[in-house]
Amino acid sequence: MSERGPATAPSHESSPESTSAPAATAPLTAARRTGLLVTFILGGLTALPPLSMDMYLPALPQVTTALNSPAATVQLTLTACLAGMALGQLVIGPMSDKWGRRRPLLAGMVVYVLATAICALAPTTELLIAFRLLQGLAGAAAIVIARAVVRDLYDGVEMARFFSTLMLISGAAPIVAPLIGGQVLRFADWRGVFVVLTAVGLVLTLVVWRRLDETLPPERRHTGGVGSALRTMRGLLGDRVFAGYTLAGGFAFAVLFSYISASPFVVQEIYGASPQTFSLLFGLNSVGLIIVGQVNGKLLVGRVSLDKALAVGLGVITAASVALLLMSTGVFGEVGLVPVSAGLFVLMSAMGLVLPNTNAQALMRTPHAAGSASALLGTSSFLVGAIASPLVGIAGEDTAVPMAVVQLVCSLLAVGCFLGMCRPWQAREAQAAQPAG
Repeated sequence: MSERGPATAPSHESSPESTSAPAATAPLTAARRTGLLVTFILGGLTALPPLSMDMYLPALPQVTTALNSPAATVQLTLTACLAGMALGQLVIGPMSDKWGRRRPLLAGMVVYVLATAICALAPTTELLIAFRLLQGLAGAAAIVIARAVVRDLYDGVEMARFFSTLMLISGAAPIVAPLIGGQVLRFADWRGVFVVLTAVGLVLTLVVWRRLDETLPPERRHTGGVGSALRTMRGLLGDRVFAGYTLAGGFAFAVLFSYISASPFVVQEIYGASPQTFSLLFGLNSVGLIIVGQVNGKLLVGRVSLDKALAVGLGVITAASVALLLMSTGVFGEVGLVPVSAGLFVLMSAMGLVLPNTNAQALMRTPHAAGSASALLGTSSFLVGAIASPLVGIAGEDTAVPMAVVQLVCSLLAVGCFLGMCRPWQAREAQAAQPAG
């Protein structure tokens, strides 16, 4: 792989350099004037995927009974949605570079609403799986275009700060979603969860239509077809540093998703916590992630290099994974719920340093193709997460060892990609070699 950054990126039919200043800055100025509203809109869009996944979790046993399907088959409704979100980003990201952000986003949101409504009416598990896949494919527009809009509006330190701010909103989704799902099940069956998701998608669609301006002017769009999009992605993956940040973020996301997949069984079945205690611990861990994300955005960004903050986050995740593996294998003897919960809290909180900084560092190298770059970031994360998720239960529900092993392996791979491909010390040496002023 080469070390090319944006300056030597593949050429496109319409390059950023050809954009006239007034045309390029006009939508940015309008968007910044409504900064708080834009923040909430983008936060809502990035929260939609975890809402679609986590709100549905409390209903899984009920779906198994209602549709008379084995648990393994019903689990495919989660896998289908996750796979759809991964693959959909590869299509929608380049579309947004060609046609702007609004049209692909609105089209994706409309399809998401329709697919979710059909999920609420699905009479069989097979139909539910099919439309969960379509729901994921369409919902991918929300997360991939939200990241691209951030890249359109911000750069450098400001972009890293904004990603940390988004975590305040999107990070609350894993806390709120299971609670909402549980409350919905008090008044309705599992189909009521999809009715609520349909309403959420409809509200977001209307808000985007009325209040989110286009952030990619025509002069900065790519005019090529599928071949051009594939060449763009190949060029992005040919940038060793971009690929390093993408893979590091993807493996870190796999650590996060292995926790989401395994923690209901680890905390409740192995350590005997009640569903209420599990919900409390799940929410507490998400609060830790949000707090650290805010510390990153408000205190560290601008004072500490993004690579240093990222390195600390990866180190903490690795150390927490080692501790969890030692506890789960009995090295410390019989441990209770408190030490394991503490390890999971530290691991989750450190994600607040890793996820926003890998996104920011990768997207800073790709101003010429923010949609395609965002697609690669999201697809790698969701695909690696989808692969890691089934592995945490490979030895059954009575041991936490597979979860800890998956977390440690993925965290070590993230560290390896960061050190071996991003080589942050080279960036510091190059910066130090530049003449002052």
